[in-house]
Amino acid sequence: MTRLYGRAPRGRRLFAKAPFGHWKTTTFVAALRRDGLGAPMVLDGPMTGQAFLAYVEQVLIPTLRPGDIVALDNLPAHKIAAVRGAIEATGAQLFLLPPPACAGAGFIRPT
Repeated sequence: MTRLYGRAPRGRRLFAKAPFGHWKTTTFVAALRRDGLGAPMVLDGPMTGQAFLAYVEQVLIPTLRPGDIVALDNLPAHKIAAVRGAIEATGAQLFLLPPPACAGAGFIRPT
C-alpha cells in the first residue's frame, strides 16, 4: 500500500515517488500435511488450469502416497478432468470443497 502522507522540514514541500502502474501477481501453492508443508511452488502470475495441472503432475504427485486426501476449493483451475485423473491415479482421494454459502443463509426464517 502506498503511503498517503509524509514528513518534510517546516515550510518545505515533500517530493517523493510512489509506485504507480501495473502490479504483478505472485501465486504460492503447497500441500499441507500434519507434519508440515510439502510440494511448494511459486508462480509468477495468476493460477490457471494449465499451470495447476503442471503443478500437480510435476510437483504434487511425486509427494502423494496411496490413501492421501487432496482437498481443493472451487477455483476453476482445480476442476480440470486431467487434474482429477492424475491425483486419483496415485491412489489418493480427491475432494472438491463446496462453494461458500451466504453468511446466515441457513438461519433465514419467514416472518
